[in-house]
Amino acid sequence: MESFDIAVIGAGAAGMMCAAVAGQIGRRVVLIDHSQRLAEKIRISGGGRCNFTNLYAGPANYLSANPHFCRSALARYTPRDFMALLKRHHVTWHEKHKGQLFCDQSSDAVINVLKHECDAGRVAWRTPLAVEQVRRSDEGRYTLDTQSGPITARALVIATGGLSIPKIGATDFAYRLAKQFGHKLIDTRPALVPLTFAAADWEPFAALSGVSLEVQLATGNKKTGADFNEDLLLTHRGLSGPGVLQISSYWQPGEPIHVNLLPEQDATAALLEAKTGTKRQIANLLSEWVPQRLAHVWLDTHQIPADARVADLPDKTLRRVGEALSRWTLTPNGTEGYRKAEVTRGGVDTRDLSSTTMMSARAPGLYFIGEAVDVTGWLGGYNFQWAWASGVAAGEAAAEYVLGA
Repeated sequence: MESFDIAVIGAGAAGMMCAAVAGQIGRRVVLIDHSQRLAEKIRISGGGRCNFTNLYAGPANYLSANPHFCRSALARYTPRDFMALLKRHHVTWHEKHKGQLFCDQSSDAVINVLKHECDAGRVAWRTPLAVEQVRRSDEGRYTLDTQSGPITARALVIATGGLSIPKIGATDFAYRLAKQFGHKLIDTRPALVPLTFAAADWEPFAALSGVSLEVQLATGNKKTGADFNEDLLLTHRGLSGPGVLQISSYWQPGEPIHVNLLPEQDATAALLEAKTGTKRQIANLLSEWVPQRLAHVWLDTHQIPADARVADLPDKTLRRVGEALSRWTLTPNGTEGYRKAEVTRGGVDTRDLSSTTMMSARAPGLYFIGEAVDVTGWLGGYNFQWAWASGVAAGEAAAEYVLGA
């Protein structure tokens, strides 16, 4: 039987950060993961460049049934703190879009930083090793049953993530363990995920796969919805691209989404103005505003001849076209699911966790961090910032907890 002060299950972004922090404080830490390859989500993120944080990360960029929960951890460990960590390891970066920071090197650079930080804290690695069962003794010590024998610890941190991208090892371990210790779960579903449509509804647009443009997308109401100005990508089965991934976290089944294909102008006014100033065909005019292939399919689905001259179309028709361009309304039939989702919305209910320490109110010495909990960030580095911040909070808290346990 091996004995440690702190056991961390899950060697991803949050888990490695937590283990490194606790280890460097001087605690004996073991980091356990069932996979051979570490931190696959870091490795594949940002096209292999790792969008490791966002300069503007704050509570407003996160979804949760308990929206103020993330405030404390995010305030105490900021994007600047992680940037300073990378700088110490001579990792450089660049801002790509709206505060999104990417490595100049590959994602492996971030993984190596975390590994070196863990090694600096003399963290013991146990990978690949699956935890089959967790027990808590009357004295409050945790025992982890594994194929290599039991491991005991005074504190246990769960950093095994959510259900997203099962092919790289995602499981429901965190949720099962949370239930075991009396925690409630907020219903989980794929987030930051492409949206799909019924084949019959999408048939006119399926041939446009690969077409992209910047749009404004919206869904829901003022209280529960959101809108984003981002790129839209048409696919064989529906819609993807950064804008769609963003609103997918807010979209509810059965609800429509609204797309403004021309967010930078008043489409109706522009069409009416063009009526008196040009003899051009409407397809040629629209092709200046949206990709040509989309313009033609768009007119076809609205039963307007592509070769019709703008000057010959009634004002009523032009208003209808303008309104449709400004508010294209579609109702998805679902999403591409966890296999394509970047994160999982929902998870361990944070109302039974301390917002400053991440510790369970139901089982002292038990912590949940990262994607396992009901905190879901926007696309663009926000979820990694939550991983770093919640990992640091739990690492520092668990290191202090074991002294008095």
